[in-house]
Amino acid sequence: MGSRGTSAVLSRAARMRQKLQSALEASTLDIEDVSYQHAGHAAVKDNANETHFNIRVISPKFEGQSLVKRHRMVYDLLTDELNSGLHAISIVAKTPKESGS
Repeated sequence: MGSRGTSAVLSRAARMRQKLQSALEASTLDIEDVSYQHAGHAAVKDNANETHFNIRVISPKFEGQSLVKRHRMVYDLLTDELNSGLHAISIVAKTPKESGS
């Protein structure tokens, strides 16, 4: 068998990681799925998974950018996810200098 049938569908967290890492060249990227904390909430339909995440990203691309601009950069990169079931993200976005790296 070839490798054609072995590629699995990536989880939302993995897709988010790829998009953020690629575009932001992050030195640190932590993505925590906290969807379990929101089970049963009205906005979480049919016990959906991978709907709420905490994201911590340290990137040189944030240099000279306001906090609002940094968050907008992250949201813009995750537009497809937000349009397909991602309900909420909490973002910590820092430069290497701000993080002490």
